[in-house]
Amino acid sequence: MIRLRTGGAGDARELAALFTASVHELGKAYYDDEQRRAWASPEPDLARWQDRLAALNVLVAGRNGQTAGFIAFTPDGYIDLLFTAPAHARHGVARALFLAAERHLHALGTYDLHTHASRVARPFFEQVGFTVLAPETVDRDGVALERFAMRKCAAPA
Repeated sequence: MIRLRTGGAGDARELAALFTASVHELGKAYYDDEQRRAWASPEPDLARWQDRLAALNVLVAGRNGQTAGFIAFTPDGYIDLLFTAPAHARHGVARALFLAAERHLHALGTYDLHTHASRVARPFFEQVGFTVLAPETVDRDGVALERFAMRKCAAPA
């Protein structure tokens, strides 16, 4: 069973560790070692994580007594972060997080959702109704990373 709770800056250490593990383990098939290190430093900057999470709406998923994933988004519909712990990948965690965030955004009147999805996350976002607007290449510490600008627009029911 997946349980969701509100998260925030106080979760920075745990969520940064989950993010790092997710990028380095789940991203192996999509990005090389150098790209994964540039995307997710093995030594995350916790102050930066606290600041980032404090500025976002955050939901944290628990499964089998462990933190299984998290989503962070803005009221205007930008999905900034959506990551699942490697041990909990492909068990419905990302879907549960996304659907809860989507319900929250719809309650605010926000139906136009957008994100920048990695090569890892693109298939998931397509499964929940996003379309690719354009491929992008971003620079992280001199290392090129491919991602996709994506959008989902659902009219109010």
